[in-house]
Amino acid sequence: MLERMLDRMLTFDVTEEGRAASEPLREDIRLLGGILGDVIAEQEGEDVLDLVEEARTRAFAVRRQEEDREDFASIFDGLPTKRAMHVVRAFTLFALLANLAEDLHRERRRVMHVRAGEPAPDGSLAATFRKLDDARLGDDEVRDALTGASVVPVITAHPTETRRRTVFQTQSRIKEVMRERERVTFTDAEEAAALREIRLQILTLWHTALVRLQRVRITDEIEVGLRWFDASLFEVMPKLNAQVRDELRGRYPSAEVANQPVLRPGSWIGGDRDGNPNVDASVVATASGRAAQVALQHYLTELDALEHEFSFSVRMTPTSPELVALAGNNAADERDDEPFRQAIRWIRGRLSATHSEFFDDWFQAAVSVEGAPAYATPEELLADLDVIDDTLRAGSGALIADDRLLGLREAVRTFGFHLYGLDLRQNSDVHETTIAELFAWAGVHPDYLSLDEDARVELLTAELANRRPLVGPGADFSEQTAKELAITAAAAQAVRTFGPEAVPNYVISMCTSVSDMLECAVLLKEAGLLDPGVGDEGATSSVNIVPLFETIEDLQVSATTLRSALAVPAYRQLVDSKGGLQEVMLGYSDSNKDGGYLAANWALYRAELELVEAAREGDIRLRLFHGRGGTVGRGGGPSYWAILAQPPGAVRGSLRLTEQGEIIAAKYAEPPLATRNLESLLAATLESSLLDVEGLGEETAEAYAALDEIASLAREAYADLVHRTDGFVEYFTTATPVGEIGAMNIGSRPASRKQTKEISDLRAIPWVMSWSLSRVMLPGWYGTGAALEKWVGDDEQRLSQLRDWYERWPFFQTVMSNLAQVMAKSDLGIAERYSRLVEDEALRERVFGKITDEHARTLRMFARVTGHEDLLWDNAALKRSVFNRFPYLEPLNHLQIELLRRYRSGDEDPQVQRGILLTMNGLATALRNSG
Repeated sequence: MLERMLDRMLTFDVTEEGRAASEPLREDIRLLGGILGDVIAEQEGEDVLDLVEEARTRAFAVRRQEEDREDFASIFDGLPTKRAMHVVRAFTLFALLANLAEDLHRERRRVMHVRAGEPAPDGSLAATFRKLDDARLGDDEVRDALTGASVVPVITAHPTETRRRTVFQTQSRIKEVMRERERVTFTDAEEAAALREIRLQILTLWHTALVRLQRVRITDEIEVGLRWFDASLFEVMPKLNAQVRDELRGRYPSAEVANQPVLRPGSWIGGDRDGNPNVDASVVATASGRAAQVALQHYLTELDALEHEFSFSVRMTPTSPELVALAGNNAADERDDEPFRQAIRWIRGRLSATHSEFFDDWFQAAVSVEGAPAYATPEELLADLDVIDDTLRAGSGALIADDRLLGLREAVRTFGFHLYGLDLRQNSDVHETTIAELFAWAGVHPDYLSLDEDARVELLTAELANRRPLVGPGADFSEQTAKELAITAAAAQAVRTFGPEAVPNYVISMCTSVSDMLECAVLLKEAGLLDPGVGDEGATSSVNIVPLFETIEDLQVSATTLRSALAVPAYRQLVDSKGGLQEVMLGYSDSNKDGGYLAANWALYRAELELVEAAREGDIRLRLFHGRGGTVGRGGGPSYWAILAQPPGAVRGSLRLTEQGEIIAAKYAEPPLATRNLESLLAATLESSLLDVEGLGEETAEAYAALDEIASLAREAYADLVHRTDGFVEYFTTATPVGEIGAMNIGSRPASRKQTKEISDLRAIPWVMSWSLSRVMLPGWYGTGAALEKWVGDDEQRLSQLRDWYERWPFFQTVMSNLAQVMAKSDLGIAERYSRLVEDEALRERVFGKITDEHARTLRMFARVTGHEDLLWDNAALKRSVFNRFPYLEPLNHLQIELLRRYRSGDEDPQVQRGILLTMNGLATALRNSG
């Protein structure tokens, strides 16, 4: 039955010890699988379960090479669409439950390691501070590296996350019950009740539509992004900030670092309009307003709880003049014996007035207190909370102060009234045309677009030298320009209402020149977010101007662009007004799509080195913003190792990075997950900033020169396939479900920046997701094998050098490790069946032949360089998971191919398209990092 199907997932173990360690996981999977099987048989009939079981059994036979793949695929030929969807749903829910069981097992193993007294693992703050202690760093050294330290995970509106809220809720409930079963010895009645609850949740999943019928709206994306704060971030971020501050102060008391929260959240959801016509001024207002509302309502809820908890009497608990004065503001409160409650009610009243002033509505935890004025800033709220904290600590109430009150105070410090920093983002081409229209209307220049770069910079610089607005009453602009002006005006209103941290950054996509940066500055000036200053005052801006370098060519000239911008006095004033901070964003997705996996990774490394040098020359602080996706082809992979793989000087206490797609749920769905993942960001940032992690020593120049050559060879091999093979675009659009992905209701953004079939215009998510679903995984490896093979040739010394770098250079280790993880999930036997969707046999053989040759070459070179034929030799848990998931992916892939054939041949049954989308959901769930 189906429980046996699920049990087979973890039949592979590297050692007997490993198999024994995973037995609790197998037990969980047997339990969940058995219940799922019962639900399917009960709801759809034994015949459906029998079909699922046949697919399971024969898929394993294919894996053991006991059955031909062609024969296996034939069981789906002519299968009625309704029955096909039952099979898809069964395997999708298996993958979802398997993920859940694996997550619980990882928690279980971590607890076992801690109880066994094993050293804290890499990626934890405990391990990092142990390394820092061993390094015996001085306070001055720490101050230099960590001044202005900032770690910002930025949630983005690029969702490959396909699960709906109901699915998350049912998963969470199942986890709660499973954890309780493990913690407590149940009676028979309690066990029966627990199993009934799990069955109820799985039954709910079976009857829940796993894919949306309507495309998600941006307002939906905003709400999904806010979901993670109540789920984990309100609890975890403040706690980690307090921990890092206390640890650093205890070790380096005179360094005076981490005075402000190091860890803060950011978001692109509602501010990123690059290629997304659905973002307008109302969306920006909604995104910033809802974020602030969520923050204030969290504080009000916590204050409500504190007022109930703080029942301390003046007869039992010491007070202070400051507390008495604060409580005395609440004149109508007759609880004179309970000044703590009086003071908290006064704070609640002031914050309730703030909430009403911001949003003109009422919240259930709000209270009306006579004479309580709204808070002007979060610092005012924090000052009142500090009065209560100081009083408790002075009266031996530190334990009480360190409970809910500490969490609230740290939350206010971390989230303010704005919750997260909402980034604006737009393409430089849009800025260019907007400025041209503004200049023409205002009489500044009739044809800005005709000017060369020097003339543009001169004109823009002159515009930044005065406060005169370009727009006046009666201005008549195109729809696009009017929309851009309205968006920046909405951002300015958010800053005035919620504070400057509400909209801290403006990212310029496809930034290629100084004029691109200055055009953004002029638009900020027009909105009132940038003040040019008068005379010697100097220009100031509350918003960081952040150039985004995306293509390999742009990355190669990024340092030159930065130097040129800093040479413009008006721009340099803006950087100085931000304390000498200049942020630069690096695009992982488009650079990969442009030049392939290895070339893009090395271009990013080289760009960072050169940007660090440009920042040193310009005497500024550089903060890098990493535009990482969930998959390796988009910069994904374990964050801890990715940060350690950055070049020397690239972190310096600060970084921002995007969190995207299903990776967000994997990291932030629950406090334990969020703690582990945020700890890894902090740990890697501290280590990269304070320790020598590159480890190349005197071989640095030699290693860099070698990677220059290898990356060039990799780019050439990639370009030969993607950019120079006749018919490649036709092959890609036919042999993958890229066209159908555009119909999948996973995000508000179109699949392409504009209506075209050019690869360069396709967004990175559908590019990567298409190759993932068809099991080629091309963006995560193609070109690497050819490059390594050609560079090494017959030179054993070169091969020995690569092996040495693999052992001790984090960058090269990470590149090869991430490549291995991607290739472990590829399956060219299945990919070959997708290739048959291409009717042109010559085209099919031409393109797929290149793919298979390079795949084999890359596997061969991985083994030669690492000394391991096993791709996952160093990750037994992932190896076991990947190895045993393959048979359950098999039916989903074959059914997707079958449904694609029907859909493309003109089958108008809406169930066919829905079935295709459901297979995408299932494969994305099983692969866990589809795009």
